Amino acid sequence: MSLQLIFDALALGGIYAVAALGIAMIFGVMKLVNFAHGQFIAFAVFALIVPSTDATAVMGLGRAPALVLVPAILLVGASLAVTSEFVVFRPLRNANPVALMVASFALGVVIQSGLMAAYGGRPKSVSLWPELGSPVSVLGAQVPLLQIIVIGAVLIVLAALALLLKKSRIGLEMRAAAEDFGMARLLGVPANAVIACAFAVSGALAAAVALVLVAQTGVADVRMGGQIMLVAFIATVVGGMGSLPGAVAAGFAIGAASVLLQAALPFEARPFRDAFLFGLVILVLLVRPQGLFASAAAKPRV
Repeated sequence: MSLQLIFDALALGGIYAVAALGIAMIFGVMKLVNFAHGQFIAFAVFALIVPSTDATAVMGLGRAPALVLVPAILLVGASLAVTSEFVVFRPLRNANPVALMVASFALGVVIQSGLMAAYGGRPKSVSLWPELGSPVSVLGAQVPLLQIIVIGAVLIVLAALALLLKKSRIGLEMRAAAEDFGMARLLGVPANAVIACAFAVSGALAAAVALVLVAQTGVADVRMGGQIMLVAFIATVVGGMGSLPGAVAAGFAIGAASVLLQAALPFEARPFRDAFLFGLVILVLLVRPQGLFASAAAKPRV
């Protein structure tokens, strides 16, 4: 395997891992697969650009310094997620899980429709740190600087989240809630604070994915989170519903498999790469239907 393929696999797998982690975070605490997560990704970007229906206009997103832009986008994602929890999911907390799932679908449609009404349905060109596209030499391979930054940022995010979950009080409470929410409440864990924090982290992770996607493609699209949401959900299932390490591992594995298939398949078969990829997913689930890292959180709560 060439060094370039390794960097490609790490960069793509890192994006899938962070997106899957955001979904697994909510499922572990609430047993909710938040299908609006993809729209959170799009909203985080569009909330910081000037509304326009001109598809050729270069938006001004990249004019702010990175030290301002990055925290602002993360805050937008976290704020949207917490607001959604308070307005939509908290009143339905004791409802049937199917009702929660339908509510997340409806929330996603509302957010996407609002973005389309404000910005139009056509993709927008975004000038965001174009200098990061320049290649740098790493052990003889020409790797885009942005790709190296993405890999480093993903590792930092995962390490910071691991420290949050293992060392902080709210992190320990979130882990306890993910294992057994009912028992955690009986032991004094504040349910509202834990769930709100889980949504905030999930929204911030969605915003981080959005920032990477815009920096890589130079395009903002109201539908940009759909494909990522699909792959992230699959990674969450393959890793084991409710398992945060499993979601991360499966995200990296799916990203690596996608890159390897793109390189290994004959040229005429490459348009069908996703069919081969999801075929591998089916094989994994046939062998391990509970996921590779099934956790206690995946069991029904009594």
